[in-house]
Amino acid sequence: MELFSLAASNIFSPVVLCYFLGIAARLLKSDLKIPESIYSFMTVYLLLSLGLKGGHELGNFALDETFLPMIISLIIALSTTLVAFYAAKFLVGLVTIDCAALAAHYGSVSVVTFITAMTFLANQKIHVEPYVTALVVLMEVPAIVLALIIGRRAWARQRGLLSPLDRPNDPKLSDRPGDSVPITSEIEDNLQDTRMWPVFREVITGKSIVLLLGGLLIGLVSSPAAMAKVEGFFFVPFQGVVALFLLEMGLVTANRLGDLRRVGARLVSYGIIVPIVNGSLGVLAASFSGMGVG
Repeated sequence: MELFSLAASNIFSPVVLCYFLGIAARLLKSDLKIPESIYSFMTVYLLLSLGLKGGHELGNFALDETFLPMIISLIIALSTTLVAFYAAKFLVGLVTIDCAALAAHYGSVSVVTFITAMTFLANQKIHVEPYVTALVVLMEVPAIVLALIIGRRAWARQRGLLSPLDRPNDPKLSDRPGDSVPITSEIEDNLQDTRMWPVFREVITGKSIVLLLGGLLIGLVSSPAAMAKVEGFFFVPFQGVVALFLLEMGLVTANRLGDLRRVGARLVSYGIIVPIVNGSLGVLAASFSGMGVG
């Protein structure tokens, strides 16, 4: 009964129910649609709000209190990305580029999942360290960078942009046209696109990272009095905006339900098992760093 009560308290909340409303609306062929401009505003708002809150709360703790959790969080971000990549490669049998795409998705942080988890813990009156929002921001960058590096190198191998010495024996890319392409000066110039700095620059200048890191820095240097002036806009309506965002996610999910029949049982199982494995790694790592149950 206790397990059912916990599940019910999580599912039967306005935020989560809006997600199911979106699915139901699409299945009923409703004309419900979130305008693109509204969706773009919601993503900017949520990312910046999360960064501001994380930076503000991080400023209330000494470095020695948060240093170990931050290091552990970075390690977990890389580890979960690698778990997702190799699971897709060896268990599902996808090509390297697709594996990297899945790794970026499952290794990076889901803001919506984080908000849902925080809502659940608040309903259960379980204490959560205030600086965990900052950890979410820190974990977003390394996972995306690692997955992009893997994907970029796979893309380069397919197009012959890497020299034979740089090309691992990857049976998934055995038909790549680059195997017979000589390394010319033009290709050597294009090698720059496969190195770490261009990839890293692309990630840190993307909208999500700019808003998360920018908001983190703003919240970190702003005084409590200054933050109080924007609290009514960035913090108070946050849950309501998440609910609207999940409504859009429900509409998108319903549009893709037909894909489940095409991807096969392996990929569906992957989508269920990998989050459980990664979540378990996160729980173990958080316990090791001295964080509480929440």
